[in-house]
Amino acid sequence: MAVASRLDTGRVFAKVLLPTLGKGVIVRRRWAMAMAEKAQSDAVAVATVAELRERYGPAPLRLRVTGRSVALVLDPADVGRLLAWSPEPFALATREKRAALNHFQPHGVLASRGPERERRRRFNELALRPEKVDVEPVVLDEADLLARHVASAGVLTWDDFTQAWWRAVRRIVLGSGARSDVALIDDLKALRQDANWAYLHRRRHRLRERFERRLLEHLERGESGSLAAVASPDELLGQVPHWLFAFDAAGIVTMRALALGGVGVEGVLESARLWPTTPVILRESTRPTRWRGTWLPAGTTFIVFTPYFHRRFGDGYRPELWPTDEPSLVPFSGGPGVCPGRDLVLVGAGLMLDALRPHLDVPTVHPPLPATLDHFALRLPATRK
Repeated sequence: MAVASRLDTGRVFAKVLLPTLGKGVIVRRRWAMAMAEKAQSDAVAVATVAELRERYGPAPLRLRVTGRSVALVLDPADVGRLLAWSPEPFALATREKRAALNHFQPHGVLASRGPERERRRRFNELALRPEKVDVEPVVLDEADLLARHVASAGVLTWDDFTQAWWRAVRRIVLGSGARSDVALIDDLKALRQDANWAYLHRRRHRLRERFERRLLEHLERGESGSLAAVASPDELLGQVPHWLFAFDAAGIVTMRALALGGVGVEGVLESARLWPTTPVILRESTRPTRWRGTWLPAGTTFIVFTPYFHRRFGDGYRPELWPTDEPSLVPFSGGPGVCPGRDLVLVGAGLMLDALRPHLDVPTVHPPLPATLDHFALRLPATRK
């Protein structure tokens, strides 16, 4: 297994990792996304990773990081192996991930290890089933209201879309009694903004307590037809913040799929392939591990830069790729750590996409599609009648 030069290690940080962190991993920064689109930072990052693979070969590339063992994954087969062998010996709850998620969901499954993780994982898998909630009527109701606004305004903007999307999400997760509770999501967003800094930002315990009190009020209603009705409020309280966090990414994917002219679940998946909302997947070895003839110490951090692997399949709209068993196409991660809410998200996003698309005059897009797409700046014109 090759070790990168100090210069190439610096290039990985300067052109791949820092621009990705700068955009915001937990919640996107509007100003940073605008700059990233202008510079097409993901294109630069993908080219950098491709060049490193050409220079060093397909095995994971060890980076020169003082006091840490870090490896950049460069081969699709290694992506499959890393995800398939999670959470043991490759834990999802890396130190960086725990430091970030502890700001707003310290009891979530992604921040957990061992038996506690297994219990929480089973709970999430059982709870996040589309058939357990009234997804379709909620999404179509909010989409209809948004479509009427678009017809009046003549354009769909991100700000209009995200307001409607969050109304639908609050109803799906917490019930119609939470439809107008914008303050709940504002508090969560503030906590997620802190989480962007991981261990570099102090935890705001009072803010999290306020958020959890407000969240618990909705959960205690246990409104029928919502996820709040699938378990007790105490069981849900530690998991729902992550569900809301994940639905934010789903909204971004849906807006981009609309701009893409996508249709149905395949359109949502293609949006997530072209512009992954989880651009970096991290795993951390729990014990010394032999990989391609090299022993790596416990605590080794493995980095998968997903745009590099996703763009191997082209820069155009290719819905025929789905479904797929390709191990490096991972819009919802993969292996035992695959997103437990994948089906629920795809149903909701697909419904919203198909309900809004007839009301928008989206031109046919041709490759190459941009490597970085700023969803905040999207303005989609209404269909002319």
